[in-house]
Amino acid sequence: MVTFRIRKLLWACSLLVLSPSLPVLAQPAPQSYSLPALIDSAQRHLPVLRQKKALVDAAKAGIRDARDAYLPYSYVGDELSVGTDNAVPGSYYSFGLIPSVSSGINPANNSQAAGGNIAFLFNEYDLVTFGLKKATVQRAEAGEYLSQADLDREIYLMKWQIAKLYLDIRKSQLQLGIDSENVDRYAQLYTVIQAVTQSGIKPGADSSLAMAELSSARTSYNNTDGQIRQLYEELGYFTGIRPDRIFVDTARIRNNLVEKNPGAINMDLQGPAADTGRIPNPLIDYYQKERSLYLQTENLVKKSYLPKILLTGITWARGSSIDYQGKYGSMTDGWGYQRYNYLAGLTVTYNLFDLVHRRDKEAIARNETIASEFGLQQQQLSLQNVGNKAEQGILTAVKNLGEIPIQIGAAQDAFNQKSAQYKAGIINLVDLTNASYVLYRAQSDYVQAVSNWLLANLDKAAAYGNLDLFIQTIQ
Repeated sequence: MVTFRIRKLLWACSLLVLSPSLPVLAQPAPQSYSLPALIDSAQRHLPVLRQKKALVDAAKAGIRDARDAYLPYSYVGDELSVGTDNAVPGSYYSFGLIPSVSSGINPANNSQAAGGNIAFLFNEYDLVTFGLKKATVQRAEAGEYLSQADLDREIYLMKWQIAKLYLDIRKSQLQLGIDSENVDRYAQLYTVIQAVTQSGIKPGADSSLAMAELSSARTSYNNTDGQIRQLYEELGYFTGIRPDRIFVDTARIRNNLVEKNPGAINMDLQGPAADTGRIPNPLIDYYQKERSLYLQTENLVKKSYLPKILLTGITWARGSSIDYQGKYGSMTDGWGYQRYNYLAGLTVTYNLFDLVHRRDKEAIARNETIASEFGLQQQQLSLQNVGNKAEQGILTAVKNLGEIPIQIGAAQDAFNQKSAQYKAGIINLVDLTNASYVLYRAQSDYVQAVSNWLLANLDKAAAYGNLDLFIQTIQ
């Protein structure tokens, strides 16, 4: 009985020990994503892109609305009425669709009620608009083009931002590898120094100094690791993928560190460096479409204040319980149709004060067009500046990359020599740590130079409209 209880207790304890690890085992490993895959995920995830797409659909509906706005007006109605019938000679404006055809001319007011019925069909068509209909549709089409350009611009900026983020992650992960090697190097140095100091060959202070350097190297590693986690969080924000499920692979670049394969630098940089020239840029196209919209608005303003020629027609039928001799019959006698009429005509309308309104509206539209032209020039100037700076950055990075093999090779040789000299008691710890720092800086300069080259090419591609081509070349 006691044995059974012990087994039961051990079984329960084993569950408690293993239970925290079960969710960890169930979690899938991070997946390696390419840059195009991350951008595709962002395009399907970001609400702002869906918002812009909905605005494009709204603008397309606006085109249909502009075309349908000039369909004929057609009203149909039927009215049964009960009331008195008193009138006096003379015409009046009815303030409505139904013309006035009155009777009820009596020597005195008559309070007797009569029944009546009237039905009508009224039609009105803008026969000649002097280009207003076409201008309205063109303005709506320009609005749709601008909405689409706004969506394309938002996607383009998103691609640019994710590409920068992706390259920053690769840079930080490469730097993390160098920081890890630096920690291992100082850990090995500390082991050697500790053995030397314990044997009495070197003073005990060397061991403490080595520990301080090791702790500093670990701090640098922790900072880089924290920066990578933040970058993954931002990438998760864009793509909708959990940060712990994303992995950006840098193994191929890491294997091409100069001390292992100095000639691999140039091979790695062949793809994105190709310049296919300038192509239409969504960042420019947006301002061009905005300018086109304001030009169409100017044209619409001019057409809106021209005369209109309307074709109108109405037919109506009427009944009344009062006969043609003025005698009142049964109330329901007037609820049928007894008289029929029609009326058609051409109407020319023009507001005499439209000249004033047109002048004011044209001034507004013209200044909006001027503003859009300056906006286009500013965007062109900004992208030109980005492109010029990127080209200078590429030249600088290429020069630095030419020096990297020399720098790392010399730093590695110096560190190896200083390590041997320290072990032999020829130099002190300061000389050794200086050599270690020079090697660390050389490796970091490699990562910085490669990253600067890639980021400069990214900015150049984005400025010249070759962003999609550049993204496809990133491996």
